[in-house]
Parts: sequence; structure tokens; C-alpha cells
Amino acid sequence: MEGLSLDGWLPIRVWQATGQWRVDWCWFGEARLSQPFFSDAVEQALRLPFNQAFRRQTPLGALDQWKQQSPGLLPSAFIFHASRCGSTLISQMLAQLDDHIVISEPPPLDTLLRSDMAHADRCMALRGLMSAYGQRRRGVEQRLVIKLDAWNIGELALLRECFPDTPWLFVYRDPLEIAVSHLRRPGMHMVPGMIGTSVLDDGLPFSGQEDFIARRLGRLLRVGLERCHEFAGLAVNYAELPDAMAGRLAVFFGLDDAQRRQVFAMAGQHAKQPGQAFAGDSEDKRREASSTLRDQVMHWAQGAYEALETWRPDSRPGFG
Repeated sequence: MEGLSLDGWLPIRVWQATGQWRVDWCWFGEARLSQPFFSDAVEQALRLPFNQAFRRQTPLGALDQWKQQSPGLLPSAFIFHASRCGSTLISQMLAQLDDHIVISEPPPLDTLLRSDMAHADRCMALRGLMSAYGQRRRGVEQRLVIKLDAWNIGELALLRECFPDTPWLFVYRDPLEIAVSHLRRPGMHMVPGMIGTSVLDDGLPFSGQEDFIARRLGRLLRVGLERCHEFAGLAVNYAELPDAMAGRLAVFFGLDDAQRRQVFAMAGQHAKQPGQAFAGDSEDKRREASSTLRDQVMHWAQGAYEALETWRPDSRPGFG
């Protein structure tokens, strides 16, 4: 442990080589993570001459070693979502706050959550990874918020075991609107074989893209509903945004009056394309949906969506 110094460095990749797990680190210094996704921040950081000249790789055990030497913030909240439903808007609004660290869909987290390493080793690595992301690199940070990949709802139980006191929410949207978005530009989990084995797999043959997307989406919403019941998740509909960030989500995230005002500084911008104005597209998406897609979504996903709508008024915000 003595002599290890990773001040200003963050894990950007975790992988297995010749039977050994390794961590790739990138130097961020005191730079804030304000980009829509962690991968965007990594891409920008890797352009720095320092990172082009110097790279750090360590054994996986360095995560726990660094945690013991320099404990970071524990996660304040986890954001799970059904994809294309406003979770990036929430994370980008929180990223406006100087005392918040917001990490959005970091690949190393997904790798560890779905790895085949021994359970105890995986829990230790997850705690070490979160501690690394929770380092107070600028000295003012007070909270760490993690937004996960959509399919990581399948690993919620593991995260709850590692961080039992961290509250979480599940953001979702009318499934027909989500499905149209993925038909326009499929997410990784909506392309057969792209993400490997996940909770979204049902093992059934599919007849085409519309069938595949509707089934995956239905599975995602059902698992989200099940986890909300099992682990007392806060259900949030896209239609509540952004106003909920001044109401029940402000309570959930523990925002004071000044912070509630501050998060709305970017509410009119496109969350995934900063600098562009946001324009609602729900009606356009519904008009664009084919009759086949409507039938598939109704069959595979509508029931879970309606059940989430029934659960939503009964879910209660809390902040740990």
C-alpha cells in the first residue's frame, strides 16, 4: 500500500488478460465530469498530451489498495433506466452542481457487474471502483451519483449487497416512444449479440428488428418493475421531467433551494447534445410507429409499463 499514488487518476477500463484482471487509468486532474457520458469525458481526457505520453495500468487489487489508502465518497444514488427516457437529463442536471460527482454509464462498472470473477472478489472490486470515482479531486465534492447502463438493472441485487444504504430510482417512458427511438438509432442492447449475455435475454427466436426491440424492452420494464417492488425503488416517468427535479426528485437527491434552481440552468438544452435546444418528440415518435411495432409493443411491453404506472404513485423518495 505504501507508495501508491493515484491522485487525479480515474479507472477507464477493466479487462482480463492471461487470467489476470487489470485496470487502465487515465489522468483527469481536477477536471469536472460534465459530459453526458463517462466515455465522452474519457475521450476528451485522452487527447491531453500527458495522457498520450503516459498511461497507467495496475492489477485489479489496486482498486482496493487505493480505497484503503484514500477512501472516496460512497455512492449517494444510483440511476437505473429503461433507456431513451430522460435519465441523461437527470444526470446532466445534477452535473451542474459543483459538489456532485456524476458518473454516467462507466464501462468498467458494467464489466465488473457482469464478470465471472468470484463473488467476494467482485464485491471488493466494485467497492474499490466506486471509491476511485468518489475521490474528492477538487476538494469540494460531497455526493457521488452513478447512472448505470440500462441492462444493469439485472445486477441491482449485487449493488444493493455492496451498497445497501444507497437509494436508487428507475426511469422509464411510454414503451412505444422508446421503441421508435431504438428503431431510429439502436442502442447497444437493442442489437443482437452486441452486449453479450444479459438479463434482457429470453432465449426465444425473433422475427425481425421490431419484434426483437419490443421483447427486449418488455423484459427491461418487467425486471425494472420487479426490482422496484423487491428493493423499494423510486419509479419516475419521463413525463415528470424536468419539473420533478424541483419536487420529489429534489427530495430524493437531497437538493436545497439553491441547488434546485441551479440544476435548471441546462433544463432547456438537449441532454445528449449540449448546446442544442431540447424539443419534445413524443408525438412525432408515436406517429412514426408502424402498426407492426404498435402490436409488438402492446404484446410485450405495455403490461409492464402500466404496472409501473400503478406502482409509481406509491413509491416514496428517500435519501441515504
